[in-house]
Amino acid sequence: MADVRVGDQLEPHAVPIRRVDLVRYAGASGDANPIHWSDRAAVAAGLPGVIAHGMLTMGLVAGFVVRWCGDPVAVLDCSVVFTRPLLVPDDDDGVVLEIGGRVTGVDSDACTVTVALTAIAAGQKVLGRSVAVVSLA
Repeated sequence: MADVRVGDQLEPHAVPIRRVDLVRYAGASGDANPIHWSDRAAVAAGLPGVIAHGMLTMGLVAGFVVRWCGDPVAVLDCSVVFTRPLLVPDDDDGVVLEIGGRVTGVDSDACTVTVALTAIAAGQKVLGRSVAVVSLA
């Protein structure tokens, strides 16, 4: 990572997400809100269907940054704006979350890199203004 330049693209990563993944995440996180597993509850809440947990989506994006830099301690900051719910259909395929990134800044004095992140599902951005700051030290 020492030779990182502004404009460098991070190798994209595709993550399949199925309803079973949402149930597992609900158990691990303690967030058992039925909008994450029940179509009836999601529609009653005004959603078009079951949606993934926002923190699951953010965690997958943060994990993408960790895989890129190779060290979870190097990720100094990671922030996202949730722009669209990540709908997860009730089928065997679920949805694929396409995660990518581009280096937008290199601060030689602070030994940090800023990365703009993308998360797209079904052709639509689910996160906006998503940024990570990574230490090069």
